[in-house]
Amino acid sequence: MLRQWSVQAPGEPEPEPTGEELWEQEMERLCSSQEPVRVLPYAMVDKRFIRQLREPEGVKTSCWQQWHHRQQTARRRLGEAARRLARGCGLWEGALYEIGGLFGTGIQSYFTFLRFLLLLNLLTLLLTTSFVLLPLTWLRPPDRGPALNFTFQCPGGHQPQTGVPKFNNLLWNVLTSRAFNNTFLFYGAYRAGPESSSVYSIRLAYFLSPLACLLLCFCGILQRMVKGLPQKMFLGQDYRSPLSAKVFSSWDFRIQGQEAATIKKHEISHEFKVELEEGRHLLMVQHQTRVQRACHLLTYLRVNILIGLLVVGAISAIFWATKYSQDNKEESLFLLLQYLPPGVIALVNFLGPLLFVFLVQLENYPPNTEVNLTLIWCVVLKLASLGMFCFSLGQTVLCIGRNKTSCESYGYNACDYQCWEDSVGEELYKLSIFNFLLMVAFTFLVSLPRRLLVERFSGRFWAWLDREEFLLPKNVLDIVEGQTVTWMGLFYCPLLPLLNSIFIFLTFYIKKYTLLRNSRASPRPFRASSSIFFFQLVLILGLLLAAAPLGYVVSSIRSSWDCGLFTNYSAPWQVVPELVALRLPPPSQRILHYLGSHAFSFPLLILLSLVLTVCVSQSQASARAIRGLRKQLVWQVQEKWHLVDDLSRLLPEPGSGDSLGPESPHSRGSRPRSLCPGFPCPGSPGPRHPRPEPSLEDPAGLRGVPVPARRCRFPSGSEL
Repeated sequence: MLRQWSVQAPGEPEPEPTGEELWEQEMERLCSSQEPVRVLPYAMVDKRFIRQLREPEGVKTSCWQQWHHRQQTARRRLGEAARRLARGCGLWEGALYEIGGLFGTGIQSYFTFLRFLLLLNLLTLLLTTSFVLLPLTWLRPPDRGPALNFTFQCPGGHQPQTGVPKFNNLLWNVLTSRAFNNTFLFYGAYRAGPESSSVYSIRLAYFLSPLACLLLCFCGILQRMVKGLPQKMFLGQDYRSPLSAKVFSSWDFRIQGQEAATIKKHEISHEFKVELEEGRHLLMVQHQTRVQRACHLLTYLRVNILIGLLVVGAISAIFWATKYSQDNKEESLFLLLQYLPPGVIALVNFLGPLLFVFLVQLENYPPNTEVNLTLIWCVVLKLASLGMFCFSLGQTVLCIGRNKTSCESYGYNACDYQCWEDSVGEELYKLSIFNFLLMVAFTFLVSLPRRLLVERFSGRFWAWLDREEFLLPKNVLDIVEGQTVTWMGLFYCPLLPLLNSIFIFLTFYIKKYTLLRNSRASPRPFRASSSIFFFQLVLILGLLLAAAPLGYVVSSIRSSWDCGLFTNYSAPWQVVPELVALRLPPPSQRILHYLGSHAFSFPLLILLSLVLTVCVSQSQASARAIRGLRKQLVWQVQEKWHLVDDLSRLLPEPGSGDSLGPESPHSRGSRPRSLCPGFPCPGSPGPRHPRPEPSLEDPAGLRGVPVPARRCRFPSGSEL
């Protein structure tokens, strides 16, 4: 009792809690915690003991609850085993592991990106096959029958074009899509009867399938983009993960084979290179003066203006090449003009980055700035070239921005294109074929001979030439271009995803061969999270570029009179109101009409604006709270340091005049070097080292400071 009511002296430190008190505190924490028992770092005997403690007293678990718990455990283990099996049997897992170990996670993310695109194309093909092809084959649509008798009023006695000259060469027919004219590869081969005579609407399925595929691809890309966001976007630009954590925790001690150990060493080495490169770039940016920043900004503007003029000239060349190839289809020029637009696009995309790099290198930019600036303009050039190609096709085929008699009468250039959807699909088909063939030709006709010559000969020139550098951004832009073309052709060429899936599958092995045999790794390392985010960002820009013209066509452009599913409709969209009037009762029709009216749109827009405002306000409030907590934590640590400084000044120095006789056991010299756990006293004996300043990534300033461990023992004998 006296000890309980005793008053502690002002200068006496608080007594440390005993082992029993620590045990009780830990048990109370474990019982009140909602953390699953299976993730706790204790032995199985201790986990069973903790589970018993969490059960309410006096309540016995019933047989049903025990059976339900066992079933949950069995399902969880079965799911984990299935996921491990899926990872082990996944597509290209061994190849991806080898590439990641030899060349780093940045290069590995490119091949993972190829696998992701393959899955997207297979999903798109599955949707198209399930909702369009199989029902169309099952319902047996009517025969094509005789052509509809239309009298086209063409100027100058010009008759509608019945087709370009055909050649008997089978390979040429495959390359120009003539071999697939009457197949389900193109829009014109799809036929269906009236909507009132069939239970299942092929037209509605054909109309909604491309839109559903684009929506699913958008959701998948967005999810992958959020998952691949760089960690620094959440932790702030000043956050730096300590290299010591990678040094002591990067190795996988389950590795037994020599080959796996070598691959893991290369992987850790690439991670260190990425960390050191980012740190060097950050130091260079921090040491720039205002004058240097101003000169850098002026140079940046001048280079961007020059590159912008080059991009304008490039897309103008694509426009005129596409227009010329569509306006001149005589027999003598047919062989040359078939692949003129894809050839010009490939030439622009090959010469453009070279000129960009030359202009940027003239200004002596840092390596990171040079790569980023070139990369941005390469993305702009790729997407702008595809956009100009689509616009040029639209101006020639649909007379966008042109006044023509056939366009005014029929909504499209009926004098030159009886089935304009097939013509657009053929152009996209040829562009996809040309991109793949160009990649194969460059690999085996340029990269392979270059590697053989460099290995065969020696000298200053061959040392300068060296092997081809595996440029990650260039390869990503090439594959994104092919995927964007595939999305553009979903309406005109529904089976184009099948062709693109074959191309991606072959591209994986061709690029793997190029990387392992013909190329050298890039001297600039890439972080996996940044690479994945960049890939998905460019891909989602390509998807939006493909969705914009598709939405315009299905909602506003007149379909062809003589082919396809929508011959009797002013636009493919008109099948939706027709089916609503045929299949739905009047109350449902009124509801849908109200949902599409302005009376519903304006309140919905106001509600969405309010919800968005609330979300933005909550996000800003959370950000302010996080900044305030960080500052508060730093202030608390600084206050503790001041208290330790004051305490060290109050303690008497050894050998001072106030100390009489021999030094007592409680004197300054016999005290421990640290009065408080984790806070070494600045006035302790020995050399006084500079105290680390607290920062946002290490608020307590305790990095590298040992903290004494406290142990409590479980019934099984394991220690905490």
